[in-house]
Amino acid sequence: MESFTPLSAALGGSLIGLAAAVLWLGNGRIAGISGIFGQLLPPAQTVVWRLVFLVALVATTFAAAKLFPGLGVGGDVAARLVKAPAALGLPTPVWLAIAGLLTGIGTKVGNGCTSGHGVCGLARLSLRSLVAVVVFFGVAIITVAVTGVV
Repeated sequence: MESFTPLSAALGGSLIGLAAAVLWLGNGRIAGISGIFGQLLPPAQTVVWRLVFLVALVATTFAAAKLFPGLGVGGDVAARLVKAPAALGLPTPVWLAIAGLLTGIGTKVGNGCTSGHGVCGLARLSLRSLVAVVVFFGVAIITVAVTGVV
């Protein structure tokens, strides 16, 4: 957190909001990544736009990382994974797999992920999205307080 830069945060947030607006205005769809990804298997009738959106998401992230290597990770500090807590005795890949599975289950049960609820749902004044955001931010705050990892 010591490398907070309001300019890159504001620019990134603006681009995410713009992307959500473009998808909604141009395609009538909410930019919830878990919903977009989740409808690929089994293939929905709308698989083409979902693939194009996801490929563009990954490709532009890769391009931005190559063009601006220090942007968003703290200047000259290279992005790296945090190691799993040693007290649990789990290797980092297992820890990440568990985290990924819990995230996937949570997005299915909660009918959306952080992008769907946090960006699009709150903008639509959805009560369900407000509850989801309050809960996942609360859990994130507790996790940081307990682990001390930011």
